[in-house]
This record gives sequence, C-alpha cells and structure tokens, in this order.
Amino acid sequence: MIPGMGGLDPRRINSMMKQMGIENKELSAKRVIIELEGDSKIVINNPSVTEISMQGQKTYQVAGEISEEKQLKIPEDDVNLVSTTAKVSYEKAKLTLEKTKGDIAQAISELEEK
Repeated sequence: MIPGMGGLDPRRINSMMKQMGIENKELSAKRVIIELEGDSKIVINNPSVTEISMQGQKTYQVAGEISEEKQLKIPEDDVNLVSTTAKVSYEKAKLTLEKTKGDIAQAISELEEK
C-alpha cells in the first residue's frame, strides 16, 4: 500500500495507469551519462531507470549514484609543444597530457624518463 493514495496497492495503480494509456517499464542499465554543454557531464552509476510511455511520448526517470565529471580540454598548442620537446608522437603526447591533467612540465618529464 502506498500512503496517501487511499489504500491503493501498486498493482491497482499500474492497472489504472494502463487504462489511461500510461505504460511504464523498468530498463536494465549499468550507467547513464548526460553530456552537458561545456566541459562536464553527469554520470549516474547503478541507476534505476524507468521508461514511461504516454500519448506517443517517452519519458525516462533515472535515479542512482550521481557524480559530475569535468572533461579536460587540452589545447593543440600544448600537445604540439610536448610532442616536439619530448620527441614523441602527437597521440602519445596527448595521452600523457591527459594523464597529467594538462601539466606540460610533468608530461615532458614523464615522456623523457621513458
């Protein structure tokens, strides 16, 4: 029984929703990612996802462990500088810069140690 719903049980509520043309179903998901404008995204781990269909429209309700991640944008000039200074490929320089969170000196140092 759901409190405040006049003693209706969840099965009865689902039956009433179906009569009104509203269908909902649980979706199996491992992770939900929402990419925001700019440099960040919201990541929802172990989500509970419900798809609600009503009047030809689908709506998704998501709940779970939420974290926000900022994407690091590394300027091309920085990648070129690290690549030429450490004498490595563009791709390797970019990966190292991402690993060092954009720290040019640390990236060069790590690449020259190898």
